[in-house]
Amino acid sequence: MTRPLEKFFVANSGKSSWLKALLVLVVLSSGCAVGPNYRTPTVDTPPAYKEAADWKPAQPNDQNLGGNWWTMFNDPELDKLEAQVDVSNQNLIAAEAQYQQARAALRYNRADYYPTVTAGLSGTRERVSSHRPPPSSVFDGITYNDFVVPVDVSYEADVWGRVRRTVESYREQAQASAADLATVNLSLHADLAIDYFEARTLDAEEQLLTSTVKQYQDALELNESRFQGGLASDVEVQQAKTQLDTTRAQAIDVGVLRAQYEHAVAILIGKPPSELSLPPLPLTAPPPLIPVSMPSELLERRPDIAAAERRVAAANAQIGVAKAAYYPVIGLSAGGGFESGSITTLLNGPSGVWSIGASALGTVFDVGRRRALTDQARAAYDVQVAAYRESVLTGFEQVEDNLAALKILENEANVQDEAVKAAQTSLDLSNTRYSGGVTSYLEVTVAQSAALQDEVTAVNILGRRMANTVLLIQALGGGWDRASLPARPECCGNLASSAGSNSMNSGPARQARP
Repeated sequence: MTRPLEKFFVANSGKSSWLKALLVLVVLSSGCAVGPNYRTPTVDTPPAYKEAADWKPAQPNDQNLGGNWWTMFNDPELDKLEAQVDVSNQNLIAAEAQYQQARAALRYNRADYYPTVTAGLSGTRERVSSHRPPPSSVFDGITYNDFVVPVDVSYEADVWGRVRRTVESYREQAQASAADLATVNLSLHADLAIDYFEARTLDAEEQLLTSTVKQYQDALELNESRFQGGLASDVEVQQAKTQLDTTRAQAIDVGVLRAQYEHAVAILIGKPPSELSLPPLPLTAPPPLIPVSMPSELLERRPDIAAAERRVAAANAQIGVAKAAYYPVIGLSAGGGFESGSITTLLNGPSGVWSIGASALGTVFDVGRRRALTDQARAAYDVQVAAYRESVLTGFEQVEDNLAALKILENEANVQDEAVKAAQTSLDLSNTRYSGGVTSYLEVTVAQSAALQDEVTAVNILGRRMANTVLLIQALGGGWDRASLPARPECCGNLASSAGSNSMNSGPARQARP
C-alpha cells in the first residue's frame, strides 16, 4: 500500500532523479523488517493430570464451564452478588482503565505509519539595519512586511521496520493488558465465591452450635432438677453449666469471622459494608463435579498464561526495534505555502513556495551503545520466556493441587460422616448409662464434646470442599478462552468480556480456610 506522502513524491519525482531513486528504494524496502520473527516458546506439557484419575473428563460443551461458572452452584444469592462485581468493583474498573491506556499507547505509536502535517500562519514587520553587512546592500535601512502561510509534511520511511516492530510490540502489550483484565476479573469473582461460601459455612457452624446450646440447656435443667431431688451432685450441675456456657461462647465467636466475610463480599461488589447484609444460609449441599480438560488446553484457557505469552511476543519485537538502530533513519520532507510582503497578494500564484527533500542519518560510532541495547532487548526477551514457562508450570501446579485437595477432602468427608454417627451413638449410650445411674455426668460431657467437635469438623470439611472447587475453576481459567483476545486492539478492542462474564483469571490461587 502506497502511503500518502509517497503519492506526493510520485507526482513530483520528475523534478529530481535522485529523489525518484530514493523513493523506489523506500517502496521496495517497505516489506522488510529486521529482527527475529516471533515463535511461541515451547513448554513441556504432560499428557494428563496426575491427580485427575477417576475424574469426570471434560466434554466439548463443558469447556466454558457454563459461561458464568458460578451458576454451577445453583445458588441464586451467589448469582446476584457475582453480577454486581462486573459493574461496581473498583479493582476491575482500574484494570479496564489500564487496558484502555495500553490501547491508547498503541494508537499513539501506530500514528508513525503516516506522515506528520503541520500548518500555520505568521506575519512580521521588520526593519533592516542601514549598516548591515555587506555594505551597500539593497535591503539596508528598509522596513518590510512578511506574511507566510506554511504547510510542512515530514515522514520517516520505515525501511528497516523500526516502526512496524514498535507497533507490533505495543499491540502485543495491549493484548497482554486485555488478558490481565480477564485475570483480575476471574480473581475477583473467585474471591467473592470463596468469601460467600466461607460465610455460609459459618452459618452452618452457628446453626449447629445454636441447636447444641438448646440441647445443653435442657441437660442443665435436667441436672438441676436431679440435684434438687437429691439424685445428682452440684458437681454435675456445674459440669453441665460449663458445657453450656462454653458452647454459647463458641456460637458467639463465630460472628467475628462471619462479619468479616460479609464485609469482604460488600467490598468486592463495590459497596460499603454498611450497605450489605447477607441473610443466614447454612451450607448443606456438596459442591458440583467440575469437568477437567487436557493439560495442553490450559495454555488456551488461562488468561495469565496468555498475558505472559503476549509479553514474550512484545519483547521479541523490541529486539527488532533495537536492531533497526544499526541502520540509517531515512526521512522524507515536503513543504509548501505562500509568502508575500502584502497580505492582499498572499494567496496569489506567484506567492507560492515549495520544497521537497530527503535525508539519511546514521550513527557512525557510539562506543557500543546499540550493541548494549540489543543485548538488553535479548535479555528482556529471555526474562519473559522464563516468566511464561513459570506461569505454565504454576498453572499445572494449581490444577493438581486442587484436584488432589478435592479428592482427599471427599474421602475425608465420608470418613468424618462415620465419625459423626459413631460420636452420636456414643453420646446416646452415655446418656442412657447416666440416666440408669451407671456412670457420672462427666462421661456424658466428654461424649457431648466429642460429638460436637466431629459435627463442627464435618461442616468445615464441606466448606473447604466448596472453596477448593472454586479454586479449581479458577486454576482451569474459568470460562475464558484465548480467542476472546482482541486481534487489533487499536481499532476494535472493546472487550465484551470486560463487562465481566468471560473475563476470568487464574493468578495466584487463594488457599481455602483450614
